Amino acid sequence: MTSSRPTNVRWMIVLLLMGFTFLGHFNRVSISVAGSERFISPDGLTKVEMGRVYSAFLLVYTIGMLPGGWLIDRLGPKFALTAMGLGMGLCVVLTGMLGWLGLAVAALLMPLLVIRGMAGAMSMPLHPAAARSVSLWVPLRGRSAANGLVTAGALVGIALTYPGFGWLMDHFDWPLAFVVCGGVLIAFTWVWYVLAADNPAAHPQSNAAEQHLASGGLDTPARTTGTVKDLLGMLGNRSLILLTLSYGALGYFQYLFFYWIEFYLNDELHLPKSESREAAFTVTIAMAVGMALGGWVSDLACRLFGRRRGCLGIALVGMGMSAVFGCLGIATADPQKVVWCFSLSMGSLGLCEGIFWTTAPLLANRNGGLACAFLNTGGNAGGMIAPAITPWLAERYDWTTAIVVACSVCAVGGIMWLGIRPPRDGQ
Repeated sequence: MTSSRPTNVRWMIVLLLMGFTFLGHFNRVSISVAGSERFISPDGLTKVEMGRVYSAFLLVYTIGMLPGGWLIDRLGPKFALTAMGLGMGLCVVLTGMLGWLGLAVAALLMPLLVIRGMAGAMSMPLHPAAARSVSLWVPLRGRSAANGLVTAGALVGIALTYPGFGWLMDHFDWPLAFVVCGGVLIAFTWVWYVLAADNPAAHPQSNAAEQHLASGGLDTPARTTGTVKDLLGMLGNRSLILLTLSYGALGYFQYLFFYWIEFYLNDELHLPKSESREAAFTVTIAMAVGMALGGWVSDLACRLFGRRRGCLGIALVGMGMSAVFGCLGIATADPQKVVWCFSLSMGSLGLCEGIFWTTAPLLANRNGGLACAFLNTGGNAGGMIAPAITPWLAERYDWTTAIVVACSVCAVGGIMWLGIRPPRDGQ
């Protein structure tokens, strides 16, 4: 007799996706820890050169995002994430192997630019494929919560990078630290390949009840063949354009903290290395908490007030408070108050993350992977600018100016939600 009760395979998929975002971002941001503590020095690389290394990853990652989204729709999220894990893991291993060549740190600029560019190319499917997988596995009423958990996994990975990768460098030096971290990502990718599937219908342990629950009674194929017409249609989708621009504003503010928070705490506030690592961990983990909580709150707000008003309220409150707390953080010289304000700022920003990844595939349901890639292109266009322009603004003016600019961009991004029209539930 077939059970009418849905299985819970979807939550295993969500956990695996959290593992992917955790390891993907741990490996992505580890370069900034090595940059702050090993590469940036009078005899090594300058801050601006290191900013170029960070932006090399984001440049290729952003340029290739739309082709990556097309591949997600054509090949399915399972294959896309498998390719991502293997490719990114290999690039991280190669980064570590540079240290075994006997080159001076100052001579690593070009090799780092090349390898980080390759890593950006391989990392393209991570968030679009994860969001597409959530849209195929999780019913709409819980989708923002699932997306919040998946993106929270990324922030936990980033937060643990500062003390975790720092500990590995302290005990084994930076080359072996990179090799170990890349190897762990490759091993996890094999686990994903064995246990995952594109959607409930393709998983042997998922029953018909779970398949119906996930789809909401609608036919949403895991694999489609996107066309140029589909992409042009997205360019004419006003809500998707505004959503993408808003996510670009969020990305600018977010990536400033991802890549420069430890350096700011160490260089500007003169915190000892161990304290700056702990403070960077605190600020970043606050955003992870905001993401996990924000996904649940977003689903609740959408049920109570409707999808458009619920998402709009979360965006205005979250991104607005983020800008306010960010400005308060630079208005004080007390390191403890700075960390508290920056933590509240990033936590408020995290409240909004789930609504972006839930809304994008709803605005282009049959090409959800491409829609998520379209969204992430905007997010990383903003993110790509931040690591390079932040040290330039700080050197030309000061760090206060650099952070105020980021706060202003974030606030404008929240206001853009006034023009976004998510479809009603069931459409």
